[in-house]
Amino acid sequence: METFRFQPGETPVLLSIPHVGTMIPPDIVASMTEEGRAQPDVDRHLDRLYHFAPALGIGFLTALCSRYVVDLNRDPDGALTQPGLDPTEICPLTTFARAPVYLPGREPDRAEIDRRVGAYWRPYHEQLRSELQALRDRFGVAILFDAHSVRSQVPRFFDGTLPDFNLGTGEGSSTAQPLVGRLMNVLSASERYSAALNGRLRGGYIIRSYGRPDDNIHAIQLELTQSTYMDEDAPFGFRPDLASQVKPPLERLMSVVVEWAWQKASGRRRAAFL
Repeated sequence: METFRFQPGETPVLLSIPHVGTMIPPDIVASMTEEGRAQPDVDRHLDRLYHFAPALGIGFLTALCSRYVVDLNRDPDGALTQPGLDPTEICPLTTFARAPVYLPGREPDRAEIDRRVGAYWRPYHEQLRSELQALRDRFGVAILFDAHSVRSQVPRFFDGTLPDFNLGTGEGSSTAQPLVGRLMNVLSASERYSAALNGRLRGGYIIRSYGRPDDNIHAIQLELTQSTYMDEDAPFGFRPDLASQVKPPLERLMSVVVEWAWQKASGRRRAAFL
């Protein structure tokens, strides 16, 4: 079974979208509640929103399976990446609204969790790790842009309403500060959208695991509120009218990442590529 889609790019930048998938194998669907089958916490339509990325030379890796099958942005050993939040499991048992995902007595046991990690979690991370290493070896630098979206209000995790753009760098550990400064300059220039850096969303397992600035591998997480491009309630429709407004600053943000990556790329490698 195909569990992700990968397309290499032409720059040192890789776009990862780990929570966009909606596929759930039939045997797992049969064990789920109506709320679980509705998948309210999927980062829907992000692949459509970021469709401009290949034109910028950015490679992409997108998940096909739902985060309810296995959460690709969680530590398989159960370690918490952002203490203080009410955590969801690597195979989530409840929705963000605390509704049960599984029918009583049908929750995955340890053996089933391990099976899902091997079948769905590990292939994605092996591809992610391999591609970042290949980019760093080829260009001298690699940048991972980990794209997520979230409802603007999630009382389980946060009080009030989230900013529109939530940039996370693991409290500054996952990427170089000059790049962060450029990205925040882009976001601060917007009169329409609010932004925060390492606020209530500071980065999950992926950027904290792969961001190693000292090794010239940088990782950034962006949580975009879903109210900026889609309906937050079922049936979770894509909103072209909203998306057309948020795409320009999003594309500028990604363009800055590519520009910075080229500036940091080895001159020899870049000359050879061009």
